[in-house]
Amino acid sequence: MSERQKIALSRRSFIAWTSAASVMATLPLSKQLYAATPEEEKAVVQATDAVTQGKWKPVACWHNCGGRCVNKALVVDGVVVRQKTDDVVADSPDFPQQRGCLRGRSQRKQVFGADRLKYPMKRKGWAPGGGDKSLRGRDQWVRISWDEALDIVASESKRIKEKYGQESIWITGGNGVEIQSVYAKAGGFVGDWGTTSWGAWFETPAHLGLLEGFYTFGTNDRFDMRNSQLIVMWGANPAWSSPGSPTYNYYQAKKAGARFISIDPSYTTTAELMDADWYPINPGTDHALALGIMYALLEMDSPDSPLIDWDFLRRCTVGFDESNMPAGADPKGNFKDYLLGTYTGEPKTPEWASNICGLSASDIRTLAREIGGTNRVALLTGWAPARIHNGEGWVQAFSTLGFMTGHMGRPGRMTGVSCHFAAGNNGTRLVMAGASGLPSVPNPVSLKINHNELNRALLEKKFRQRGVGDVDANIQMIIHPFNATLQTRANISQSVEAYRKDIELVVTAAYVPHTCAKYSDIVLPVTTEWEREGTILNPSNREVIIAAVNVTPPLYEAKSDQWIAKEIGKRLGINVDEVFPISEKQQFFNKLNGATIIGEDGKTTEPLITITQADIDEWQVTGKPQQGRITLNEFLTVGKYQVERSSDDNYGYIAYEDFIRDPQANPRPTPSGKFEIYCQTLVEKADECGWTKLPPIPEYIPSASGYEASFSDFSKKEKGDYPFQIYNPHYLRRSHSTLDNVPWLREQWPSPIYINASDAKRLGIKHGETVLITSPQGKIVRPALVTQTMKPGVVALPHGSWTNVDEKTGIDMAGADNTLTIQVPTGLGTSGWNTMLCNIEKWHGDQLVPDAAIPQRIIF
Repeated sequence: MSERQKIALSRRSFIAWTSAASVMATLPLSKQLYAATPEEEKAVVQATDAVTQGKWKPVACWHNCGGRCVNKALVVDGVVVRQKTDDVVADSPDFPQQRGCLRGRSQRKQVFGADRLKYPMKRKGWAPGGGDKSLRGRDQWVRISWDEALDIVASESKRIKEKYGQESIWITGGNGVEIQSVYAKAGGFVGDWGTTSWGAWFETPAHLGLLEGFYTFGTNDRFDMRNSQLIVMWGANPAWSSPGSPTYNYYQAKKAGARFISIDPSYTTTAELMDADWYPINPGTDHALALGIMYALLEMDSPDSPLIDWDFLRRCTVGFDESNMPAGADPKGNFKDYLLGTYTGEPKTPEWASNICGLSASDIRTLAREIGGTNRVALLTGWAPARIHNGEGWVQAFSTLGFMTGHMGRPGRMTGVSCHFAAGNNGTRLVMAGASGLPSVPNPVSLKINHNELNRALLEKKFRQRGVGDVDANIQMIIHPFNATLQTRANISQSVEAYRKDIELVVTAAYVPHTCAKYSDIVLPVTTEWEREGTILNPSNREVIIAAVNVTPPLYEAKSDQWIAKEIGKRLGINVDEVFPISEKQQFFNKLNGATIIGEDGKTTEPLITITQADIDEWQVTGKPQQGRITLNEFLTVGKYQVERSSDDNYGYIAYEDFIRDPQANPRPTPSGKFEIYCQTLVEKADECGWTKLPPIPEYIPSASGYEASFSDFSKKEKGDYPFQIYNPHYLRRSHSTLDNVPWLREQWPSPIYINASDAKRLGIKHGETVLITSPQGKIVRPALVTQTMKPGVVALPHGSWTNVDEKTGIDMAGADNTLTIQVPTGLGTSGWNTMLCNIEKWHGDQLVPDAAIPQRIIF
């Protein structure tokens, strides 16, 4: 019996097992079920009966989950008394409702939470120059006025700039945030960059000629997914990572007859829903498995039983074998000979791959037969397998597997990323919001720090600038606008050490006291989207555009990010009207006025919203009347516009269809005009970054802190000091770290550490007991969820808990994943959150307080 057969759970055996044991311990990476008490049920009925008036308003669920679902609030006398989701149309597979998840439905507990930041604050121990910097994160707060807060930020900006130079101010996050535009106008600032959620899918695909990344579309749409006979979910769990309609779209493919395979360290919720065959893999070894599958394809391919699409390889790729190498490349550097070990002496056989990935050689050959021998296959991956050090080769290997089998550009056949807003329904957008109308303000400072070198820049005062080499850094001021950089970058403990060292001022603008705010000197309370003019939520899935309107006036003394940026800009002496020439209301109107829809011919673009002169006059804005599909009032009342689809409309999308039909007439944007299995550009881009080398073909490079590093002697399979691999699934309690403070979500999703039952038994750990998890970077404690649905030797820690360090022990009592991670720059700057190691042992300290019982961080 294979390893997969020993571990995998069929639906029938799964249900039988859960009937005999604890439901919590066996749900697929799930949670303890919560049942309402009779008193709670009675209170709900009474509250429902009491609501006889009010107005339903479409409201924002604006966080970075990728769902972009319909969310509505019932407002009575300015108070939100209830929420609901999409009920505009009768739900159907072809025209589905855009239903929200529990996070969106708990949104009012965030907007109106007791822990809202209410007033501008100053750290008690702060003084110009930094004061006692060691007290950041543990000092008391002093309430101050807006004028004092803004004056401090502006005057310190001027002083620090004059003393240390323009490159001493670091504003975290991507370009385009309001405060960044102001500082760009005022002379510039140091930025940062990284691969964040995408991992190696951030940059690698473009060099290979692929349509991947965030706003590109490398897989087919939901109607074509129903044509697939086999769907391979490789590190993809949309039921958790892409809530909304994606999992529903997957299910329609299942109903149409598709079989599912899940390649994942855990038996996920999506795998259980699709009754998928589970192939449990060691995290970060997907590349090795792909190589083993491709070797098996070569091994088993024959004219009578073809598994490889040789025509596809010949016409659409370069670099597979010595006969189709790009000009100037060494023929011996081809990929086929690498697989066969012709020149290295190490063929990438299924047996070789098995030693790394944890699947048996038999299962690897089974996967090869399934993928190569099935006519219409969808190879769909999430970003998670590429969030590893040295992950660029995985992207290249996964794509090459699609090239070899020809599963691209044809009905029911696709290879690429299926996650976030495009999960289960990719393709060019059919409906889209207009631009705000604000000008782009270029940053005159070119320095940008890669996320894997942030701590080095702060502690060692050097970092590697892409295309330049090592440069000096002297960051003395940090501004956190609308992001959670300190919480969501690797190695928080080292980051806190850096924040408490030399930096003279840390400023955060936020609406709740998250980690960035906690370790700041000045905190500026900002409004949520519910307190602003309104917005259109982009991006969402290709068929839907979602509106949100104002729900309540600004709470307490909170101000919008734009108001704050303007006031700081005035104090810095810039002309803020050049940065913000129009009002926030006009910006919202511009998005509405510029919204477009693709016509029924699938080609032409039309205005979406009908706007009359009366609308323009009522809004007191500038604009032009236009005729669209839906009136302005109806759109802002309903809260969405959804394109009605059918299987025979002109909106269908098959990625790369034109190229694969005629590569000569529709070349890819690569030097060869084809998909590049051999990619010299990757070599050059890695050299430009200057951290580690990348080969032109997808050679296997073990990840730093990956599976091989868990052994003191890999050849003898003797485990080292950190024997477990640990990875970070996205979790329905949070969107990254956002919403982690909401009591409802803390109660429903307790954020445990998931551990296999055999590992737990060996360590004497019982279900629900507190355990200590240690990595070379830090220590955390978590309750153990003992389950059969994790691969032995692997544990899963949900991503995004707000760090809460016991200052006496240095242990993170909240279990933040980035307390354990490490900043290691490799390749094209990919962050390796899913390649880390840990040890687990029973906790012998004080009893861990459940997350739901931890008091909120209420300040004033």
